[in-house]
Amino acid sequence: MLRSAGVSHGSLAMRRSVLAALLCGLALLLADVATAATPPPPPSGPILEAWKNITSFHEDLARIDRARDLLESEVARAPSLEALLLLSWVHLIWADYRAPNIDAKLASYERGRDVARRAIDMAPRSPEAHLWYAANLGRWAITKGKLRAAFLLSTLKQEIQTILELDPNHVPGLALAGSFYLETPAIFGGDVPRAEGYLRKALSLDPHFTRAGVELARCLVAEGRYDEAREQLKRVIDERQPSYIADWVMRHRPTAERLLAEIRTK
Repeated sequence: MLRSAGVSHGSLAMRRSVLAALLCGLALLLADVATAATPPPPPSGPILEAWKNITSFHEDLARIDRARDLLESEVARAPSLEALLLLSWVHLIWADYRAPNIDAKLASYERGRDVARRAIDMAPRSPEAHLWYAANLGRWAITKGKLRAAFLLSTLKQEIQTILELDPNHVPGLALAGSFYLETPAIFGGDVPRAEGYLRKALSLDPHFTRAGVELARCLVAEGRYDEAREQLKRVIDERQPSYIADWVMRHRPTAERLLAEIRTK
């Protein structure tokens, strides 16, 4: 709880301001997790068809709907880990890009969260299951407007820790860790140099993982290293083999172009 006996109005206002900044940053972080962990293509069948739709939705947003319907049917028929992970992912994407209103958005995040929880129960050592759980839960809480910052922080930190304990070289997990420590204010454990370390490791493992490239540039901007930031943003914009093209087209290239314009004269 923020309010306690003996806390001055000025101190309380300051803490609320810091928390508001934190939540704004975490909202951006979790929005970008939606396509952070692209699994390898399934071998065949409806899961493969859904995977193709998910990984090409930048060409036609209606493909998100088709993927969701395919996966819901598959999970009802045979709830494999593969189907659960893809369904949790597609519900997060659907909420971000296709939901017609807030109620539909919240319901989709809830479904994605619950599906990811089932995936964790089925495979507690699956890094992707923990990633989708954290992403859907965080986006639901932010959209609902009833977020407890301490709850979100503790949940995200635990999920990030779990992901990297299970796989220290998990590129999306490293990128998420970098975003987390970049966005979190120092008073709550934020650490820009630590964030930079996670993001550089992610890029050393996958130089084409453009989400990590954008976040690294933001670290460099936060540290006043504008020349390095511009070089990093240009690499993202000029990328010709992004690890996930839909993510690059829909989020990372436009974000890199905007950031580059903002710091062009720095």
